[in-house]
Amino acid sequence: MTHNNASEAYGWNFDNSYAALSDSLFSLVSPTPVRSPGLVIFNDALAGELGLNAVVLRSDDGVAVLAGNRLPEGAESLAQAYAGHQFGHFTKLGDGRAILLGEQITPQGERFDIQLKGPGRTPYSRGGDGRATLGPMLREYIISEAIYALGIPTTRSLAVVTTGEPVFRETALPGAILTRVAASHLRVGTFQYVSNWGTAEELMQLVDYALARHYPEAVPGDNRPLTLLKEVIGRQAALIASWQLVGFIHGVMNTDNMTISGETIDYGPCAFMDVYDPATVFSSIDAQGRYAYGNQPRIGAWNLARLAEALLPVLHHDEAEAIKLAEEAIGGYSDLFYGNWIKGMRAKLGLYDEESEDEALIHDLLVIMKEAGADYTNTFRALTMGRLEPAALQASAEFAPWHERWQARLGRQQESADAARQLMQRSNPAVIPRNYRVEEALAAAVERSDYSVMERLLQALSSPYAYSEAQEEYAAPPEANSSPYQTFCGT
Repeated sequence: MTHNNASEAYGWNFDNSYAALSDSLFSLVSPTPVRSPGLVIFNDALAGELGLNAVVLRSDDGVAVLAGNRLPEGAESLAQAYAGHQFGHFTKLGDGRAILLGEQITPQGERFDIQLKGPGRTPYSRGGDGRATLGPMLREYIISEAIYALGIPTTRSLAVVTTGEPVFRETALPGAILTRVAASHLRVGTFQYVSNWGTAEELMQLVDYALARHYPEAVPGDNRPLTLLKEVIGRQAALIASWQLVGFIHGVMNTDNMTISGETIDYGPCAFMDVYDPATVFSSIDAQGRYAYGNQPRIGAWNLARLAEALLPVLHHDEAEAIKLAEEAIGGYSDLFYGNWIKGMRAKLGLYDEESEDEALIHDLLVIMKEAGADYTNTFRALTMGRLEPAALQASAEFAPWHERWQARLGRQQESADAARQLMQRSNPAVIPRNYRVEEALAAAVERSDYSVMERLLQALSSPYAYSEAQEEYAAPPEANSSPYQTFCGT
């Protein structure tokens, strides 16, 4: 593995603070070079934010870095160790097909992990080849950038390159590598790993590292682990509420996919809900609906309880007191989540102030939407635009009385109708990455090497609150006779 020494030309400014932690948390490993890398999509705007030179990174030498054929100067590549509850079952894990190059320090002094996804085997590959296929990597690029545009904390995608090599799954598929950018890749599962297989000293080292990296403004006081736990609970409560507000279904909320930073991570079997139904599940491996849309808030609490358990050895020297502190902290999650969600739902309906009947108003609308089979995104889009969805809501006998209640509620607040409409437009996306549109883009790219469909989709999704005419075609829901949509874990 060769290093590329032109770091100044590229804009690389690496630090490797994670590599300075206990070596039990990672394994040093280099990407496995690929035969013939080719750039298929590059995020120029993100490159600029990171302080990187997009022109140089698009060159052959730059693509070699994005493919893992060369390491940038200052990189100290490693695979991270972690554990996780996967569908409720605890197991030892780790980066089986991801390698962290290092931490890019931006011109603004911010720190972001630069990680390659699909660059070959690591000590944690567990029999896998460490590779990724083109479709899932493009899918992560599309959905993560859409989530970012919606204003939701998320990891992001800098680039996708093809490898020129097949990846063998059920059939031979084109290989690809995604460059993922994250505030960090610290997970609930990272703490579970150290708590189960490390020492109390290593656990405290990880606590201090996470606080310094993600919560520098927090006042630790005497109990730093408790401070961290409460901060993560707050971030995750806000994050999951934001998912619910836009109809996003993560699909695989295992503890290794819950970040300490509060960012959305892992875009495997994720999808956006069309017809409103809390029981909606798309993932092919979630037969019991554990991670259904309506279950996401509860699973968030469950995952955070696992973080609290991992921190018990350092929360307090007395086990009973440690459990009490953990339970009190976790007990605050529900109110934090609900506070974020109800505030967001009020905004979706144009409500600036609070009334005691708001909860019933919101609940009744959701019941009507479910019974009518109304599209989640387009219902709020229609209300924002002052028109109804004819096929669904107008056919409901309950909708007209509800609409009158809503209009009366709007009339009781000081803000004008125009101000309410502006609040709704800022809170209700006109477009989301419709599942069938994403599949169209992926099919064109993978089957025909046509990336124009994806590029047009990304453009439409880049300003989801614009309500522009150009977005109209992307707002249409799938045809009613479409077969049930199903997603699969990225391979």
